[in-house]
Parts: sequence; C-alpha cells; structure tokens
Amino acid sequence: MGNLLKLLSREDGGAKYDIFLDFENAQPTEMEKDIYQKVNETLSVADTILQDLQRYRGAGEEIRIAIQNPQDVVAQDRAWQSVCPLVARLKRYYEYSQDLALDTVPQLLHALCSGPMTPQQHLETQQALAKQFAEILHFTLKFDDLKMTNPAIQNDFSYYRRTLSRMKMSNQEDDYVHAVDNEMANRMSLFYAQATPMLKVLSDATTKFVSENKSLPIENTTDVLSTMALICRAMIENSELFSRFQNEDTMLFCLRVMVGLIILYDHVHPMGAFQKNCPIDVKGCVKVLKDQPPTKVETLLNALRYTTKHLNDESTPKNIKKDLMQ
Repeated sequence: MGNLLKLLSREDGGAKYDIFLDFENAQPTEMEKDIYQKVNETLSVADTILQDLQRYRGAGEEIRIAIQNPQDVVAQDRAWQSVCPLVARLKRYYEYSQDLALDTVPQLLHALCSGPMTPQQHLETQQALAKQFAEILHFTLKFDDLKMTNPAIQNDFSYYRRTLSRMKMSNQEDDYVHAVDNEMANRMSLFYAQATPMLKVLSDATTKFVSENKSLPIENTTDVLSTMALICRAMIENSELFSRFQNEDTMLFCLRVMVGLIILYDHVHPMGAFQKNCPIDVKGCVKVLKDQPPTKVETLLNALRYTTKHLNDESTPKNIKKDLMQ
C-alpha cells in the first residue's frame, strides 16, 4: 500500500504509472459476476434518471396562477393536476437513492474493502466492480448538479406539501388522487432539503457501512477511496495512461470520479481529505482540474468548495484553501 501511494504521488516526472482502471471496457471476472449483475440491475436505470431530471421543467406557471387566485377552483385543480405527476417523478428519484444506499453501495464496498487484499489488489483484480463504483460517483455528482440548478424541484414539492396539508386540515384529502402520501412526503422532504441530496445519501451509506462492519478497520474503506482517487489523477496526468482512453468523455468521467472520491473520503475519514498527511494530495488534484478548460470543471471545483466537510477546518493548510478558492 505504501509503495503504491509513493509511486502515484511522485512529482519528479520519473515515475512509471502502470495502474489503469478501465472505466470504458472492464468486464467482470467469475469472482465478481454475482455482485456485478445485481449492481448492474440498479445502475441500468441511472442514465434514464439523469435524462428525466434534465428534462424536468416544473409547474411554476400553474402554481403561480393558483397562488394569485386562491378562490379559483379551476386554477387550483389545474395546479394540482400539473404538480402530481412531477412529484411522482421526484418520488422515483428518491426511491432510487434508497436502492443505492440500502443495497448497492454496501454490496460494492464490502466486495472492494474486505478480505486480506490491499486496496491496489482490490482495484486491479476487481476492475468491473471499481468501474461500477465509479459510475455511482459519476451519477451522484451529475444528479446533484442538475438538482442544484433547477429551483423548480423545490418549488413544486413545497407547493405539493402545502396543498396536501391544507387538504388534510379541511378533510378533503380523500377527494383527490395523491402522488405520495404524507409519510413519504416527509421522507422526501428531508432528501430534497439537502443542497446535494445524492451525495448526502452516498456519504451516509458509506459512513454507515464503516460503523456497522466493526470487524473492518475504517482504513480498509478510506484507503480504497484514496487509492482510487490517486489512480484517477494519474490516468489524467500520465500521457501513456491517458492515451488508452478511447472515448472523449472518459477524461471528464475520470475527473468527476476523482472529485467524488475526494468528497466521499472527506465525509468518511475522521480528519477529512484536507489534512496535511492525506494520501490523496488534494492540492495536486486541484491543479489537475485547473489545467482543464474552466467550462468543463467549474462545477467540479464548486463541488470541492461547497460540498466537502473539512475544507474550512483550522487544520486545513492555507495554500489548499487559497488554490481551491481562486
């Protein structure tokens, strides 16, 4: 483990990076197949979720008219009929987050972090599972970015909850078809109240995995996260590894996964990712990001600035804060 980290963090230009995670073509080995197939069932709808969220336009106009005309029954009904299908979509996103948290993420973490193998050995011999974990991180950051830039989501859901509450108070609740009941609405409210709800779910699931698997030292998990982040950085920096990418989008995928791993490490490790001795070398990762066109990486830099847990700790070196905030 120590030798791997030294190899990947050398800055003298002489290191030969020979560790490559095949995010494009990794196929499961016999040992991985069972977990891979189960996880693949969940991941198979991830792109559909993102595409649906990208098309989410909201019922802002109908809600505005209903609020301005509280006595207009037609306007109230039109707003309710418009918002219910949207809330059903929001429910689908929330339920997907729970599938990831309760089943998919724990399965992957157990496979990648347990047993006698080092993080390097796990990642080298379980590339298909590492790829799936990377896809979850990629999905997480994409989902949260789309959610943060779409205020209609909170607006629609707030209107739905207020209207549902009024119906309940006036005993009209049974007269209308609901997208979700009050109990589900409360759970969804906690989810959508987060600036980055999917990241919160992922970090909570990882923290829960660590706390519930007391036979596994926390380092088993954090070392896999840091090692994988280092490999992502190396695949961007090292021209030989970079030349293996077949698709143009793989570089951005790799950068997004690297950022996701830093954020996740920062939430799970007691001291966070910005401590002086953190193996990830966040300063180097920020440099890699800033070497890219700003339009491609600004959302990733903002994710590091605003969704990490320990950036503003007193122990965080000032030069890291300065580099990241510039």
